[in-house]
Amino acid sequence: MPFTVRDFQSLLRLLERQPQWKDALRASLLGEEFLELPSLVRSLVQAQRATQRELRALAEAHRQTQQELQALAEAQARTDQTVQDLARQVQALTEAQARTEQQLQALAQDLQALTEAQRHTEQVVRELVKTVGALKGENLERRYRERAASYFQRVLRRIRVLDHQQLGLLLDDAVDQGRITPDERAQVLEADVVVAGLADGREVYLLAEVSGTITAHDVRRARARAAALEKATGCPVLPAVAGEHLSDDRETQQEATAVWRVLDGR
Repeated sequence: MPFTVRDFQSLLRLLERQPQWKDALRASLLGEEFLELPSLVRSLVQAQRATQRELRALAEAHRQTQQELQALAEAQARTDQTVQDLARQVQALTEAQARTEQQLQALAQDLQALTEAQRHTEQVVRELVKTVGALKGENLERRYRERAASYFQRVLRRIRVLDHQQLGLLLDDAVDQGRITPDERAQVLEADVVVAGLADGREVYLLAEVSGTITAHDVRRARARAAALEKATGCPVLPAVAGEHLSDDRETQQEATAVWRVLDGR
């Protein structure tokens, strides 16, 4: 018999009263895959929701990453600014150092010039000291020669100063007669003061070495030259030292006891 609409409607009413038949019919008509479709849809919905949550988390992470990148960019900008500031400061320090080095070089040159000027001044002063010392010595020697009668009056009487020419002739005769050597002649000619006079009624000579400060060297030189003059003349020769004062050292004090001492004209 043909299946009519009325039969279909009767079938639908029957399936409404029997739900298990409806499920069986659905399974028969659609197959197991279709029946599983709601479950698959629910799984897809859940997966979609999970994906949306992950996307939101990714978006939040991206936003945070952007903020961090922005902070890093700002920090980098500050770092760049700081580096630029430091570079300018280093440049300024370098230029200041260069100026300082130039100033130091100029100061070194000035110091070198001052040092050279100081050395020159010291040399000039030394030369002046030598010159003044020589002039002072010459003046002192001249004074003792010119005032020999006054300065040596407690040693001799009738004092006569032998000038350089007279002394040279006297020594030439002694060399010619073999009483002294040429070296001894030259030594005596370097004496500062030589005078002749009377001591205890007999003719004697006095040979004096003159110095501002009398030292043991002056004493020994006076004795050696007096001994050479005594050989040349055959007469007694009194060694003497004359000057402003006698050195305080022990050697000079001991040596000076063997000669006449005339200090500051006394």
